[in-house]
Amino acid sequence: MKAFKKYLRLFFDFFKIGLFTFGGGYAMISMISTELVEKRNYVSSDEFSDIVAIAESTPGPVAINSAPYIGYKVGGVLGSIVSSIAVSLPSFLIIYLISVLLPKFLEYEIVTKAFKGVQCAVVVLIISASIKLFKNVKKSWLSYLLIILSATVLLLLDIFSKNVSTIYFILIGGVLGLCAYYPKMRKESKEKPANSAINAENEEIKDKKESE
Repeated sequence: MKAFKKYLRLFFDFFKIGLFTFGGGYAMISMISTELVEKRNYVSSDEFSDIVAIAESTPGPVAINSAPYIGYKVGGVLGSIVSSIAVSLPSFLIIYLISVLLPKFLEYEIVTKAFKGVQCAVVVLIISASIKLFKNVKKSWLSYLLIILSATVLLLLDIFSKNVSTIYFILIGGVLGLCAYYPKMRKESKEKPANSAINAENEEIKDKKESE
């Protein structure tokens, strides 16, 4: 019964995200962070930042890409399946209904006005998500440099009406990140066994002194 409640809660958490994250993409990040990090504590802020980075680097919306990982962490393989279905179900149902009723749906002036209001709200959600991510991620001179360069290049491309796939920005950022952080990570991994041995030796000496 306890396991059933856990999966049911996981289903409704992701179903709510799929139902109310209008605009998709970056608009989802703010609500996912609020619901799954702040309220449920399924993952930490640092871990969520890593999930978003991976989700953005792979095909598909952020919520659908992050659902299997978070679901697996909470409830294993079944949790991964439940969360993936739950986050995808609202979009499927809504798009299906709209496709059936679309000709009549757009005839109502109130509907078109509502969509314009939703578009404005999505912009605010994206800005809010960007600020949250910026606060949570670990920052260095490289991260600031990449932000400035990416923003400048995107602005110039927009001004001169040039179309360049954003995948190039992701790949370049990944390569620069590897070049900058891999040597440091390798050095830390080599130091860990040595530090562990020193700590174990210190603990052994401490135990001997206490026994004496």
